[in-house]
Amino acid sequence: MLRGRKRYGILLAGFILCLSLFAMSHMDVQAVSRKEYLDSLNVGIAKLMDPSASPADDEAVQELTEVSQTGGARREEETDLVMVNVQVALNVRAEADEKSEKVGLLYKDCGGRILERKDGWTRLRSGDLIGWASDEYLLFGEEAEELADEVGNLIVLIKTEALCVREEPDADAQAVGFIPEDEELEIIEMLNEDWISVKYEEEVGYVSAEYVDIDFHIDEGETMVAIRKREEAERKAKLTANQGAVVVGGDDTRLLAALIYCEAGGESYNGKLAVGAVVMNRVRSPAYPNTISGVIYASGQFTPAINGKVARVYGGDIPESCYQAAQAAIAGETNVGGATHFRRAGNHDGLLIDHQVFW
Repeated sequence: MLRGRKRYGILLAGFILCLSLFAMSHMDVQAVSRKEYLDSLNVGIAKLMDPSASPADDEAVQELTEVSQTGGARREEETDLVMVNVQVALNVRAEADEKSEKVGLLYKDCGGRILERKDGWTRLRSGDLIGWASDEYLLFGEEAEELADEVGNLIVLIKTEALCVREEPDADAQAVGFIPEDEELEIIEMLNEDWISVKYEEEVGYVSAEYVDIDFHIDEGETMVAIRKREEAERKAKLTANQGAVVVGGDDTRLLAALIYCEAGGESYNGKLAVGAVVMNRVRSPAYPNTISGVIYASGQFTPAINGKVARVYGGDIPESCYQAAQAAIAGETNVGGATHFRRAGNHDGLLIDHQVFW
């Protein structure tokens, strides 16, 4: 009797297990993390970084995950993914030689794809940057993948003209915004096969998985050409950053316009604005008087003020362009940054505008 009960218990337990497995197979897909999502794919992180790669290029990627005889997963030691292992930046060179020309920089947490390896150097591609980097500062294989998963982001690529972002993961939920086709959104979570939560204007929004593609993004390197362009843009932005408006009276505006005419009457508008900006930079500086008249008539500063020319122009007709430049400078506009000096070009370093140099 006891033996029969034991057999019955085993059969019952097996039946319950089958029911559980059946129920689980019919459940909706639950929230999936970035790591779980990546592990569920048939390709590795390196493939996600460059989905356009040809099958021949992906032989290493296809071998990224291999199922052992015991059913466990084993990562191959080498893939075509490479990650930077530095605190700030790594030089990328034209040839596998530390004396070779520098063609770009790879910053902390940047990644790329291996193109070639030799003699302790790796030729790689990271965005537009292609060149050689020392293996001493790179991570490969499983270490590279672990870092990539830690610092990379899953993003959605929009494949419709305008993607609706909703308050809730429901087609009837209120829309909180629309994203154009050329934009990207960072994924927070894969909720199920239909909805994805994303970062939208520092809040959580929800988009339909039907209208997006998913990609894995890792920061890319920067070529020296791109670095120079960026630095030049930053320099120009700094030179033209508004310095803050100063409250003045109409007489001060006219006085500044008169000085501008005396110092840059024959220059372009940029030259006129530059002179006005120098005066206003001095007004804002604790090293100079805090008024326009105090700056202009400070001892030994502006020759036209010393010899009386400013006073004569002030009492006559002043060109409108000089007035405009004066008003703009007083409002905080500048094209010379915080420069407080200028003189005729020729024997001083600085920013050249028309025939004068500013510093």
